[in-house]
Amino acid sequence: MRGVSEPARVVDVRAHVCPMTWVRVKLGLEAIREGEILEVWMRGDEPLRNLPRSAAGEGHEVVLCEPSESDHRLLIRKGG
Repeated sequence: MRGVSEPARVVDVRAHVCPMTWVRVKLGLEAIREGEILEVWMRGDEPLRNLPRSAAGEGHEVVLCEPSESDHRLLIRKGG
């Protein structure tokens, strides 16, 4: 894992449900350059399972997946 820099963009999907969570994350990824970090804040088990898997499946690097009692944090490095 390469060093983690400041996120280029932050996306908050805590008020959304699937599939809108992934739609919002994809839009966030489209707004940054390859190699930059997208920080995602989410809530619930479904996005915690689905968002890292979807990001990795599209060639992005899941740098950090930090679950907690309420709000989860995800860092995604945009792939090429």
